[in-house]
Amino acid sequence: MGGAVGRRCYGSAVTPAAVVVLSFRLAAPPAEGAASAEPSRLDVAGADAPAAAAREVSPPPDVVVPAVHGLALMTVMRATESVLWPDPFARTQWFGARYEEAFTKPPVFDARQPFMRWDGDPLVINVLGHGLFGSELYLRARQCRLGWGGALAFATATSAVWEYAFEANGVRPSAQDLVYTPLMGLALGEARYLLHRAAGTIESSPTRSVVRAVLDPLGELERAAGAPC
Repeated sequence: MGGAVGRRCYGSAVTPAAVVVLSFRLAAPPAEGAASAEPSRLDVAGADAPAAAAREVSPPPDVVVPAVHGLALMTVMRATESVLWPDPFARTQWFGARYEEAFTKPPVFDARQPFMRWDGDPLVINVLGHGLFGSELYLRARQCRLGWGGALAFATATSAVWEYAFEANGVRPSAQDLVYTPLMGLALGEARYLLHRAAGTIESSPTRSVVRAVLDPLGELERAAGAPC
């Protein structure tokens, strides 16, 4: 193909003498005061630099929004526990002793219990409840521009805060929940995040809004209220 291109661009009319003359004309500097016919590479690069920089610069990860989201979510969850299961979650006279137990004894894990009930809690709480909780923490961090590793670390840390700060005045922390909550958060939360992004390609605006609201209902409400991510 290279030979064909060469024959098409430089036919037999180009003689060696013409090539020499053309080479001297191209090598000669432009006349003093003459304007260049086209901008130099430096000028082009300088003109494109601000646009390229604007394309490359992106907002940094936001940890404030996920942190506020997590604290609000855990506050609602803890209040709900007090209403649904007042014993032990509403017995304030036991709070001090429960906290002491939480920080002086290892997390609960009873291998004699059935699968995924090693802390004695119902299966629906352990599997569905903590899975959704972890995915909500993970997804909020991902939506605020944390990578999957940062979102997993955030879900892990927030799950520990739930076990040791919010819930420990009622029951001892659960080893199962400390591990399962962030791991399920990674699996389910990343799937929700990818589907939410893919929903942006839906042409119908009402359909796109509905799909995103189903995938991330709390996040969509917060963004509608002015949250930056």
